[in-house]
Parts: sequence; C-alpha cells; structure tokens
Amino acid sequence: MTPEELSAAISACLKDAVSTGEITLTESAVPESVRVERPKNRDHGDWATNIALQLSKQAGMNPREFAGILSNHLQGIPGVTGVEIAGPGFLNVTVDAATAGALAKAIVEAGTSYGTNQALAGRVVNMEFVSANPTGPLHIGHTRWAALGDAIARVLRASGADVTAEYYINDAGSQMNVFANSVLSRLHGRGVPEGGYPGEYIRELGDEVLKAHPGIRELTDEAALPVIRGAAYEAQMADIKTTLAGFGVEFDVFFSEKELHDAGAIESAVARLREQGHVFDDGGAVWLRTTDFGDDKDRVMIRANGEPTYFAADAAYYLSKKDRGFTEKIYLLGADHHGYINRLKAIAACAGDDPEVNIEVLIGQLVSVNGAKLSKRAGNIIELKDLISWLGKDAVRYSLARFPADSPLTLDPELLKKHSNENPVFYVQYAHARSRGTARNAAEAGVERQVDGVDAFDASLLDHATENELLSYLGSYPSIVAKAAELREPHRVARHLEVIAGAYHRWYDACRVSPQGDDPVLDVNRTRLWLNDATSQVLANGLELLGVSAPERM
Repeated sequence: MTPEELSAAISACLKDAVSTGEITLTESAVPESVRVERPKNRDHGDWATNIALQLSKQAGMNPREFAGILSNHLQGIPGVTGVEIAGPGFLNVTVDAATAGALAKAIVEAGTSYGTNQALAGRVVNMEFVSANPTGPLHIGHTRWAALGDAIARVLRASGADVTAEYYINDAGSQMNVFANSVLSRLHGRGVPEGGYPGEYIRELGDEVLKAHPGIRELTDEAALPVIRGAAYEAQMADIKTTLAGFGVEFDVFFSEKELHDAGAIESAVARLREQGHVFDDGGAVWLRTTDFGDDKDRVMIRANGEPTYFAADAAYYLSKKDRGFTEKIYLLGADHHGYINRLKAIAACAGDDPEVNIEVLIGQLVSVNGAKLSKRAGNIIELKDLISWLGKDAVRYSLARFPADSPLTLDPELLKKHSNENPVFYVQYAHARSRGTARNAAEAGVERQVDGVDAFDASLLDHATENELLSYLGSYPSIVAKAAELREPHRVARHLEVIAGAYHRWYDACRVSPQGDDPVLDVNRTRLWLNDATSQVLANGLELLGVSAPERM
C-alpha cells in the first residue's frame, strides 16, 4: 500500500463516518487526501496521521473520540492489521507484509514521478539567487546559494509549484564604470586604478575586448570606456553562465538592472508607490515611507541630485516581479544582507502585497574550505570553477545541500575525496551504483521482474526485517520531499537518502537477489529485484533533486 493509497482510504473512511452521522462535518471540510507519515518509532506502526487533531474541533468532538470512530472504519480496510490511538488523538496504522511490500512495485512503476506531489500546486514562485555582480568570476561566496537555490527550486517544482529561477544582473551603477576602467588600464599596461578590480581575469577580459575590437587601444579613454564596458560585461557574463552550467545550475531568466533603468521602471515605480500614498518629498529627495511597515527608517528613492538609489531599483524590480504574475517572490541573500529583510518586506507592503505571504527572504551563512588555494587569477579569492575542478561538482553540491542554509559550514576536502562510508556523497552514490550492479548481476543469473511478459511479484515474500525497514524509508520519501519544499530545506532530502542508503546496505548483506550457485530462480528472487530497483529509483530521484548524479558504477 502506497502512502497515497492509504491517504485516500482514510479520506474514504472519514466520508463514511460523516455519511452515517457518527462525525458531523460539512462535505467541503473532508479532504480528498489525508497526510500520512512514518512514525518516528516503528513500534508504533507503519503509518501515522493527525487528521483527528486537525478536524475534531470543527466536528465539536474530543480528538480521541474522533480518532476512535475513524479507527473503527479503518479496521475494515483490506491489508490493515491494526489501528492504535496514541497521545491526544494520533492514529497509528499497521499493515500486513503484502500490503507493505506492494510499495516496491508501485515505486518502480511510478519511476521518476515517485516522490512528487501537488502540495504546492497553483503556487507561482519567482526565486532569485546567486545574482553576483558581473564584474568578476563566481567564487566561494556564491557557491552555497548556487547549490541550495537550485535544490530549493527543484523540490518546489517536485511539490507542484510553478517556479522561475531568476538571476538579477547588477549591471547598472558605478561598479560597472570601475570595472570598465580596470580593463582599460590593463589594456594599456597601467596598474590597477584606485578602487579598481585586481586579478589576472581583468587582463583576460582585456584580451577578449581586443579580439572583438582590435582598434580599441587607438581610441581615447572617453571613447573606449563604453565599448569596453559592454564587451567586458558580455565576456564576464558568458564566463558566469559557463561556470553555473558546469555546476549543474540553470536559470530561466537573467534579468538586467540596466534594462530596468533604461525602460523607465524606476520612475514608474516611484509614481505607482506615490499613488498608493507611500511616497513623500523631504529635503529635495524622494522617500518611501517604509517605517509604516516595520522598517527601521524611511528609505530614499531619488536623491536630491536626481540620482535614483539602489533601493529604488529594488522597489522597481519587486514591482516587475509582481507585474509578471509572480504571487510569491523568494529572495536568497548572503550572510551580510540581514538588513535587507525588513526593507524588502516593506516594499512588498507598500506595493499592496502581504509581506507574510508574497515575499520570503532567506539568509545563507558563510561557507569555507579547509586548505583551499586562493586564486591569483581572480584576485585572491576561491573561484567556483576551481572548487569544482578540485573536489568535483557532486561532492560540492551534495555537501552544501545537506546542511541548513542558516548554519555556517566548513567543507573538508580530505573527507570529500574519500571513497569510504565516511564521505556522505560517496555513501549515497555507492548505494545507487551497488543497486545497479545488483540488477546487472541478477540479469546475468536469469532473474527478471517479469516472466513471459507478466510481472513476477509477490509482496508477501518481502517479510525480512531489513526489507520492512527499507520499505519504511522508501515510503517516507514523498513526505520528506513535501516537507523540504514547504520549509525550503533540501537538506532533509539529503539526510533521508543517507538513511535509505544505510538500510539498503543492510538489506544487501542480509537478502540475496540472485540465487546462490546452481539454485533455481524463485519468486522471492524476482520480488527482491523489484525492491532493489525501487531503491535505485528513489536514490536517483533524490539525487536529481539535489543536482547530483546517480552513477551506474563506482
């Protein structure tokens, strides 16, 4: 019995209890599906639900009384061997071996869709992350959000949300002039200008500019700067996109701040917010009254000299997201951006949105790497592409995904390069590779999931303790994905994959898929192959959510 089947069965029992008058609820209050989860203590049953706690007040009943009525109905479901009422009204359900084992076949048949759900269906989300300035290569400071942001987007999509991953290019403002001037200086063999960008990559960008514009050195500085600015920017953005692709991170939209300015969006944003009564003039400057919505001070949008502030661009960008139909906007910001939370939420409120619903700001803590070499090319920072080359995409992505964003993190290269169970990414990937090796060995021994085109599967044969344990964790996977999406915590998926890997290794040691020696192929072998392949599928599905490969061999 899959979680979905049990969920639907509990809902049907609830409807029966309502129809008989045992429970008083309106028809609309009865959910089509009921959330079920694996209990923390397996002695308490195979599945648990708190539906009685959720609906008892609406029914005017004590939760345990509600649970008792529902328990009587559940006892009649085929495959259910016991129902226990625990605590204030939890229902713990135990199923027989055949019912539990049926999950293995259901997982294989579901394939890549196993674990997906519709908990966030109808939610239209814009998720902005990385958004590094196009004035240099991506470095370790951008690495965490590249890995986590992409993984969060994946688990949100797996839960039914319509997600647009967006990179905001900060290509307006003074830093772009400093960037262009740095490249110009290197083209002419000058030193780094005051406040300019150091690093060998600036010379490399100069070479790219020279290839595109051979006569650039003949121009005056004034004439050359806008040409250099455009060409060096394009070259640097190409490098950023290539690095992200090598890290397995894809963006649906690259949004230009410069285009926001050029389109008059800043002026439009000021006018729109003024119409809503939140803009005021003081001291020759134009202000947004963000203190009305929890900000620590009001914010200048247009300076007295007529220049817009970066905050004005933030407001215009937020309105752009709203105008493009994104009801939810998620911002993933670095550890030094705590001050942005209130001001961004204030912008949302000034725009007429609910800051508790329409905007979410996630702050990630710093990440460091023991023994990492600084990049002379990038000006004494650790480049992301060097990190990938050194430790590998999978090791870096998995390691970053398996910790909450708000916890400081130091990566241990020696651990990540180990081919042992101490290395979490190796542990999980090896479990997948081992399962695929088991399938190949089974094929050589004549063990197949079908006989004469008919599925050879007897769920009642999956009755070993290690099989019950493995099935339990495989069954929990969909709820783990749903919770990871709800809380924006993909580390839950990573940690659960490690639990599955451990259960698989124990099962592998205890139960043979291929017969030994000249022993005949039996239904137990064929049925165990289904469980083996179900484990392969769940591990592959989970690794895909983390942007990590599932190797066939290791």
